[in-house]
Amino acid sequence: MTNSVKAGVIGYPISHSKSPIIHNYWLKKYKINGSYTAIEVIPSALKETIKSLSVDGFAGINVTVPHKVEVIKHLDELSAEAEKAGAVNTIIVRNDGSLCGHNTDGFGFMANIMEQKPDFDVKTAPAVVLGTGGASRGVCAALIAAGCSEIRLVYRTEAKADFITSAIGGKIEIIAWTDKERALAEAGLLVNATTLGMYGFEELEIDLTPLPQEAVVSDLVYTPLETSLLKQAKEKGHIAVDGLGMLLHQARPGFQAWFGIMPEITPELRELVI
Repeated sequence: MTNSVKAGVIGYPISHSKSPIIHNYWLKKYKINGSYTAIEVIPSALKETIKSLSVDGFAGINVTVPHKVEVIKHLDELSAEAEKAGAVNTIIVRNDGSLCGHNTDGFGFMANIMEQKPDFDVKTAPAVVLGTGGASRGVCAALIAAGCSEIRLVYRTEAKADFITSAIGGKIEIIAWTDKERALAEAGLLVNATTLGMYGFEELEIDLTPLPQEAVVSDLVYTPLETSLLKQAKEKGHIAVDGLGMLLHQARPGFQAWFGIMPEITPELRELVI
């Protein structure tokens, strides 16, 4: 590869993003002539930034908060995953300059689960998803696409749960937050897609007793790496899947699209990001 390939991540603020650490690690590991930079973009400058990607020589970019939904109106095309998730976290600049929006969160979520439990089968038992924000919608879309037999979507805001159900389709039962323990019976997977348990937020209070022993417990939160939910899950003998793996795995398809290699996740990279 002779010409340097340019990629990056946009958000506001952007200093918190782990993406430059991840992508620059891979650029170095695979000896690729490329760059990946964090670019702070205020909301009023979003359209101008997106429209100039091709002119500025970018192969593509990642998109983080608060632009993941707003960016859609400035793109030429969306992948099926982005359509279902209702958000874009990865943009690919095509050779003709057109922009395709993709969402890799679902890929990251499923790859993270499969890495921790390679024989996991979403088709055999219901999945319980806590929360109805953007992360929840992406997870639900990925589970339905993978053939999940039933999702029990636990909501604090019923209207948001109804919206996810209509946007994604598939078998989704909505359950009130006060009934979350009841939803755990016979489930094969529990996913925390809320900010509860994250540094600076309230704890997630849930009793895992009704959850079958063989069920997998996944938390999308990765600060702290071991949330109170995962601690409780480990104590009860469940396979506990932290949110850092999803963050790392979701970065892989974008890197492949821009730099031509599907990168691997190494223990060294995990340590670097931690």
